Amino acid sequence: MSERLSQVEISKKIKEIDNWVLRGESIQKEWKFKDFRKAMIFINKIANLAEKHDHHPELYNVYNKVRLTFSTHEVGGLTDKDFKIAKEVDGLINLQEF
Repeated sequence: MSERLSQVEISKKIKEIDNWVLRGESIQKEWKFKDFRKAMIFINKIANLAEKHDHHPELYNVYNKVRLTFSTHEVGGLTDKDFKIAKEVDGLINLQEF
């Protein structure tokens, strides 16, 4: 199991991921796509990535908008695992034309 990060560690790591924001004990990011179909393609890619890492986000979708929230529930806060998967999610968006 990953260890919960300190506030100092979190402050450093949040700067290493683009446009993710700290929301309490989690990190969050939102995207807006051309249409619902593009948003669903992205969501399915996130689902595959989450399964691979056995680390599942809180996911919110309305039409062309997607919001992800990551936190490690076992430790009640953020771990390296959250920041690692956030970087990988950002890589997904860069590979696709949305």
